[in-house]
Amino acid sequence: MSSGTALNPYVMAQQQFDLIADLLELGQAVRALLRQPMREHHISIPVRMDSGEVHVFRGFRIQHNDALGPCKGGIRFHPEETADSIRALSMWMTWKCAVAGIPLGGAKGGVICDPYRLSAREQEGICRGWVRQLAKDVGPQCDVPAPDIMTDSVHMLWMLDEFEAIHGGRYPGFITGKPVGMGGSLGRTEATGYGIIYVLREALKEKGLAIADTCAAVQGFGNVAQHAIELYEKMGGRVTTVSCWDQTACSAFAVRHKDRIDLEQLRTITDRFGGIDAQQAQELGYELIPGSEWLSDDVDILIPAAMENQITAATVDRISPRVRFVIEGANGPTTPDADKELGRRGIVTIPDFLANAGGVTCSYFEQVQSNINFFWPQEVVLGRLDTTMTNAFRSVSDLAQSRNLSLRDAAYVIAVDRVARACKDRGWV
Repeated sequence: MSSGTALNPYVMAQQQFDLIADLLELGQAVRALLRQPMREHHISIPVRMDSGEVHVFRGFRIQHNDALGPCKGGIRFHPEETADSIRALSMWMTWKCAVAGIPLGGAKGGVICDPYRLSAREQEGICRGWVRQLAKDVGPQCDVPAPDIMTDSVHMLWMLDEFEAIHGGRYPGFITGKPVGMGGSLGRTEATGYGIIYVLREALKEKGLAIADTCAAVQGFGNVAQHAIELYEKMGGRVTTVSCWDQTACSAFAVRHKDRIDLEQLRTITDRFGGIDAQQAQELGYELIPGSEWLSDDVDILIPAAMENQITAATVDRISPRVRFVIEGANGPTTPDADKELGRRGIVTIPDFLANAGGVTCSYFEQVQSNINFFWPQEVVLGRLDTTMTNAFRSVSDLAQSRNLSLRDAAYVIAVDRVARACKDRGWV
């Protein structure tokens, strides 16, 4: 999450936008409007710690654009969070909602903190404090938060409870990612990971391949990665390597198995944040390798599903000649320079804001269900998710082929055009 310009995600997001603005020949007013967030909230959250001392945490909520509907985006807890990373992610959320064809805009939130070093009570204090500071600026009709890195349904329920206490009523549509039975949607936990694989399945079909013909390496072992692996394996694919973060050593490592990983076995030795117990993994027969080695695996598919700026100009040459697909489960994992090199090598890259749009799509489904107080069976949720992701991919792929664009550029053209038209139709520009 570097704030330096070399790997600054916000600079990267703006560079990507500038290229598409040129392709679409957007006017200066709409460029200026979409190139930066419409609103930014920088907040201080005082929390009384278990020690009795008060610590002030810095937080953000950045709303990029709401021309298509209420803002939508997750809340991240991370010790290296920055305003620029939140700005970039809010912009990518706008494009993600637009390319998926759902009536929402883009936002993102975060707090600079390390949940590993905080008790449950201290984390609850941060959640409630975040809502108290932003209670007038978020809500079902204007901005709907959700879980993200190192936040989950427990955090969302604390936030919902605080929002309802402040506003004096029941507002289950205020936040998504809630527990099932408390306004949550069946299928939401799986949605982002499953959506990645629905899109991958369609991309493979276009090349005359099936998932059962492939093997993959995955960066990350959080919720998104685990559910992507789950569906990929159900469809016959084979994962040989996954990486994760070692909180004790404060560094990443990866586990590799020469045949295939056992997902359920690894889940039994993994903490709630996706950290695998390295010693137990070794005892189960896994090879421990440096965290960056997943990128060099001799596989067909790479799935970066952790953090931004992982495939860069400095690392792209380490990718095996065998790799044919990179599907971005994380937000912004590939820098523009690396993206060009992947294209030069003929590697198909499925961009983040298309590949991982399953999460926000199912969050939209949860909003709809919460607001009408009627909840769908899991098979209905996942069926609608599959249809939405498949249709989005086909629209992007068709445009890419007809205009000789990369999938990333085609997805951007569709998304930016939809948002720009909405801004014009509203009379903003």
